[in-house]
Amino acid sequence: MNKAIFLDRDGVINRSDDTYYIHRPQDFAINEGVVEALMELQKRGYLLIVITNQGGISRGIYTHQDVERLHRIMLDEFERNGVRIEEIYYCPHHPELEECLCHKPRSLMLEKALARFQVHPGNAYFIGDSERDVEAAHRAGVHPVKVDCNQDLRSLLGRF
Repeated sequence: MNKAIFLDRDGVINRSDDTYYIHRPQDFAINEGVVEALMELQKRGYLLIVITNQGGISRGIYTHQDVERLHRIMLDEFERNGVRIEEIYYCPHHPELEECLCHKPRSLMLEKALARFQVHPGNAYFIGDSERDVEAAHRAGVHPVKVDCNQDLRSLLGRF
């Protein structure tokens, strides 16, 4: 079985300050220490998978294409530094507008990734900056790792 690190996007991978719905390239900046931390986790044999709510799609604030463009920018930056993201799962729904099974704190995105990449939940961690990330991890049987928004992930490396 594989082992994996699941990562929330906004506030964990990229800076989240004044803009709640990050969808424009000019608002996207990878947090300090993320690249180095992910390189080290990858060296330790962890698959890296992003799990993110993108409810701004449902609200009509941005589109799937906007999200995919931002993800391409993020993936390109990681690839330039030797970091491989296996997959990005995102939920386009917003719970105030529609019912779904994937919007965190629900765990469908995590469950799909666990099955697809043959990861036992006990061999997986979900790094997130919100209680809904922690709850999704618990629901999927994955170890939650709660961080502060925009925290340098290098400070976590001793936990893995």
